[in-house]
Amino acid sequence: MIRSLAPVAALLLGVAILLTGQGLQSTLLPVRAHMESFSTIAIGVMGGAYFLGFTAGCLRGIRLVQKLGHVRVFAAMAAVASATPLLHALWLDTWAWWLLRLTTGFCFAVLYVVIESWLNEQSTNENRAGVFSAYVFISMTVMAVGQQMTALYDPGDMALFALASVLVSIAALPVVMSTSPAPCHNEAVRFDFRRLLEISHTGMVVCFATGLANGAFWALAPVFTSGISDKVSLAAGFMTGAVIGGAAGQLPSGFWSDRVDRRIVISVLALLASAVGVGLWLTYGMLSTAQLIVLGGAWGALAFPMNSVAVAHTNDFAQEGEYVMVSGGLLLMYGIGAIIGPALAAGAMTVMGDSVLYLYTAIIHLLVCVFVIVRQQRRDSAPMDQHVPFTEALTAVQTASLVYEEEQER
Repeated sequence: MIRSLAPVAALLLGVAILLTGQGLQSTLLPVRAHMESFSTIAIGVMGGAYFLGFTAGCLRGIRLVQKLGHVRVFAAMAAVASATPLLHALWLDTWAWWLLRLTTGFCFAVLYVVIESWLNEQSTNENRAGVFSAYVFISMTVMAVGQQMTALYDPGDMALFALASVLVSIAALPVVMSTSPAPCHNEAVRFDFRRLLEISHTGMVVCFATGLANGAFWALAPVFTSGISDKVSLAAGFMTGAVIGGAAGQLPSGFWSDRVDRRIVISVLALLASAVGVGLWLTYGMLSTAQLIVLGGAWGALAFPMNSVAVAHTNDFAQEGEYVMVSGGLLLMYGIGAIIGPALAAGAMTVMGDSVLYLYTAIIHLLVCVFVIVRQQRRDSAPMDQHVPFTEALTAVQTASLVYEEEQER
């Protein structure tokens, strides 16, 4: 494994630093927005703006790289992404923050496109799974570290915004100075909605629904915890628990789904995630910090792997040459859901209180469970020998996708 990772060590170091800054921003911005009396709807729209920019970056990133090259694009996107945290601190305006989050989402998506295509170019069919597993592990770990860094300084001051800016800036150094050859240019993915629907209704609906739920989590979980305590450490700990839970739940869910009808796994995960969501809603303000973090971790372990299993289920029915289109299309469905989800959840929280965030996710997950069970009655599962190998979907940590891995392996 060490020998496999050696050629991409500089890139992985850049990922680690970049996502530490990303993790810091993901908790800091909602907390500071709440301190500045931004409305819950405004904070939700801000979360949706990030995913709007992110989705655009995923769709346009490859074409941008084709024109300018990997190194130039990475340096340019890192420069802009480094500036946005500082502008957040200097420009305390709702509309400005929406625009800045949209810009940040676009920049980070393109940065991930560069990194993931570069990682894939430096990998072989024999070690690619190990390299990308290390990538996922590093991504989730450092995001948790970044979230915990919000407790270092007062979110009302400039220091945390400056720290986020510094981390994103430094992340460019290992990539720009790497001696590894830049990857070949990839072809842009063309999304065929009708064909994707023919391949799997379940995959499309589940990816869209997980975007609705997970997008709301990323945007509004700090607002949810602020109703319990204004301590930044609670928001950081709760989000960290969910991310770690999501990481821990990926492989067991994938291992199980490789051996049964994947829709069974999705329906069970959705039902349990709905139950945990109801539990978080009903016990709001009653749990200790440790209990709240553990319950948040359980939610992450159930909610985040659903998208990964849905991607694998859809690929089971895809034909040779369609895997890249499937991955890009499902990423788009997730992104659309993540754009809409924060606004829907924020509206519900404005009317019914902050605790309703997890009632919202519970309803989404329950609907997923019912839909998948109905689809099981209408279509047989893919034969076991037709199952593609399960891989962790990087949407759990808000990176681009595994399009590059699938493109090379098939």
